[in-house]
Amino acid sequence: MMISSITIIYPDGTRQPVSKGSTAGEALALKGLRRSDEVIAALVNGKPMDLAYRLEADATVAPVTFDMPEGKEVYRHSSAHIMAQAVKDLFPTAQLTIGPPIEEGFYYDFAYERPFTPEDLEKIEARIQEIISADRPFRRTEMSRQHAIEFFKERGEDYKCEMIQGFAEDMVSAYDQGGLIDLCRGPHVPSTGCIHAIKLLTSAGAYWRGDERNPMLQRIYGTSFPTKKELDAYLHKLEEIKKRDHRKLGKELELISVNDEVGPGLILWLPKGATVRLQIENFWREQHLKHGYELVYSPHVARLDLWKTSGHTEYYRENMFAPMQVEGMDYQLKPMNCPFHIMIYKSRLRSYRDLPLRYAELGTVYRYERSGVLHGLMRVRGFTQDDAHLFCVPEQLEAEVAKVLNFTFFVLKTFGFTEYQVYVSTRPAKAVGSEEVWAQATAALEAALKSCDVPYSIDEGEGVFYGPKIDIKIKDVLGRSWQCSTVQVDFNNPERFGLEYAGEDGHPHRPIMIHRALMGSIERFFGILIEHYAGAFPTWLAPVQAIVIAITDKQKDYAQAAARRLADAGIRVEADLRSEKMGFKVREAERAKIPYMLVVGDREVETGEVSVRRRGGINAGSRLLDTFLEQLKQEAAGRDLHPSIGNEPVLKGEVPNRSSKAEGE
Repeated sequence: MMISSITIIYPDGTRQPVSKGSTAGEALALKGLRRSDEVIAALVNGKPMDLAYRLEADATVAPVTFDMPEGKEVYRHSSAHIMAQAVKDLFPTAQLTIGPPIEEGFYYDFAYERPFTPEDLEKIEARIQEIISADRPFRRTEMSRQHAIEFFKERGEDYKCEMIQGFAEDMVSAYDQGGLIDLCRGPHVPSTGCIHAIKLLTSAGAYWRGDERNPMLQRIYGTSFPTKKELDAYLHKLEEIKKRDHRKLGKELELISVNDEVGPGLILWLPKGATVRLQIENFWREQHLKHGYELVYSPHVARLDLWKTSGHTEYYRENMFAPMQVEGMDYQLKPMNCPFHIMIYKSRLRSYRDLPLRYAELGTVYRYERSGVLHGLMRVRGFTQDDAHLFCVPEQLEAEVAKVLNFTFFVLKTFGFTEYQVYVSTRPAKAVGSEEVWAQATAALEAALKSCDVPYSIDEGEGVFYGPKIDIKIKDVLGRSWQCSTVQVDFNNPERFGLEYAGEDGHPHRPIMIHRALMGSIERFFGILIEHYAGAFPTWLAPVQAIVIAITDKQKDYAQAAARRLADAGIRVEADLRSEKMGFKVREAERAKIPYMLVVGDREVETGEVSVRRRGGINAGSRLLDTFLEQLKQEAAGRDLHPSIGNEPVLKGEVPNRSSKAEGE
């Protein structure tokens, strides 16, 4: 007996009989859940599907809109296909490869004989608008694997043929949008007209399958939104990101330098950048000592055997530099600090009374990153980890992880980060240790997060080879997420290195090891700080905290004496005694993003005062030099933070006045 109807379960739990073979869109319309073009796809049994997908059995069905993660993927994947059609229309010899949605946009890679120019992108964008106006439906079709190979071979799409040959399925799907048929699993929006606001952003080279041994392709990046208002807001954000680019500001503010003669991915810290780094490191050491850590140091190289024991040569080889020969022995530039801390643990016998042990090090490591992925401070080959390794008995594990989490949030908050996304990463496909041990470690991480009342998500299969981990992504002032902090449980290395402690029963036992980094690496964290603050660091971090500016040559001696007084009190200060116009010197100080400008003229010399200007053009009035000094010391010592754009520190008793001018200007 044929079943002519099936049951649909909606998000609110209600049930509705529909004819077998009805589309997901029709099922949603019955419930009033498909209004205009806001609904662009459907979740069928939790999986995104086309609205035209035919329902053949009982199912749960829910609408997909752009404001959902699944909706953004569908919307931008469809946008990539529309762009691909425009490129093929204008450049028929371009071969199609892949065109996925990505965070906040999409791209498509083309095999073409030359890079696409800005003028090309304008033409492509104009053609995209024509395709959208045509409002052609996306129609899914299925064909056998062999038929698909022949189909795309006839059209000269060699890369599509190569992709299909790698598929295990006997049947493959493609989408026809009335001008382009592209290999794709889908789903897609109902028609090209569903895409309303689209913008092509840039083009770049990209290797086929991300392998530098493969041919170079031409990649076009774009983004799309349901409304022009949303698109304009995003483009404004991109402009703000450009202004804050740490590579640009790092050069302008004389913080860092990257030199090809030194080597790509290797950072030179200039005096001002090194000054900021010193403040970060001093805070790091101070707080680690307060939190019960012991500071250690380790060499930059070790015998390769150490990395064989740790498992890095087996699981991490591609990210390690080639070994070097020393007196007939293989030595390795260290990619990690952990084996050294393990050997420090092994330097003498340990008792349960000694545990937990917490070793911390600002340890510089070296990893072979391909040149194509290097990016300023964010992706480098040599960097300093704010590293620590804890050794504890099993009963201490959950409490130690909880302490690390609380410490992490304290440190991040001190630097101005208060929004986080937290993930527990579970066992990957390539891992060591039993599933039982992994489950035990994962449970401990989750229990610690719950005890700290921290919400989290599961990131399946993203743990490191030796154990599960907690990853913390911070959000900057522009709402971007950055991976920094990590906490990893390791049962494997204590086993590999034969670590032991004498238990309360007098017998040897195996400790548990915790790997953790709070900031990740100093380099990357510094790059994030530059962009978070747009180079205008809070006073406690600023390389120069104040500058004394003499209006004329007559005040030089007083300005020099004032600068010496501040320097003697520990303030990072400069004096501008040049015979330049006052307005020019103030603008120079503003460009350098110095928090305080202390202007001195004849009146200030007579009264022993300074006229205080805050970064951002705010005149804070005159005050005695010693009064200003004490207030500045309190602000710096308290590590006051004001991370939002334009919200500068306010000294006690100050009345902001943006219109008043200093004497002589």
